[in-house]
Amino acid sequence: MVRRNLDTLINKWISRKLFVFMVATALLAFSDLESSDWAMIAIVYLGSQTVLDAVVEYNKSRYNGQGDI
Repeated sequence: MVRRNLDTLINKWISRKLFVFMVATALLAFSDLESSDWAMIAIVYLGSQTVLDAVVEYNKSRYNGQGDI
């Protein structure tokens, strides 16, 4: 229940990518997260989101009959 409410809030107000960067930056500033760890968080999250977005778009075009090249 709480997670659903948090997801709704995040989707309405800020993107998830921005939220991840804000949390990582807060940890970098106020915790002992190192800059190399921050960079790894950014690379892994952006890479995985890019792949997931590509798969979703591929499936949309494939099932809508627009995937013929």
